Amino acid sequence: QKTHLKNICLQYQLYLLLKSQFLCLLKNETGLIIIFLCAYVLKTAAGHCKWAEVLKDLERIKTSRDIDVILYTANTDEDKECQEPVMRCFFLEMKVIVQECYIKNCSKTQDVVNILKNGNARLEINKNPATSAKCKECEEYEEKNFTEFIQSFVKVIQKECK
Repeated sequence: QKTHLKNICLQYQLYLLLKSQFLCLLKNETGLIIIFLCAYVLKTAAGHCKWAEVLKDLERIKTSRDIDVILYTANTDEDKECQEPVMRCFFLEMKVIVQECYIKNCSKTQDVVNILKNGNARLEINKNPATSAKCKECEEYEEKNFTEFIQSFVKVIQKECK
């Protein structure tokens, strides 16, 4: 979230600069360089994967030894139209991990909470999306251990970031 806020602040400052000085900037070489740099920064920010923070936290918790749960684990090869329900399933199961961490006082509790917060903030606004009849419900997936769950979750997010 901090990275996102920094990008917004930078973009706004660049916008103000361009708005007030645009015509002056076009008249000289330095101005053209600034315009190209602004365009590059905006392109880079737009290309940033919205799941990057979740992915970082998943990498932090994947080796946790104090999280011992069995979770419904969505398939990584679901159809494109089922990607949102798959992501929702993973985040629903993250709630189970959060509860487990609160009970057992896990060392990675804050990372797990961050995954849930960042993930829910990035999921589409529509909380009850109309899904295809061929998309499975979360409970229809096979139950797997924590390590396999995290590996599948990472694969799904990496697929989304391509």
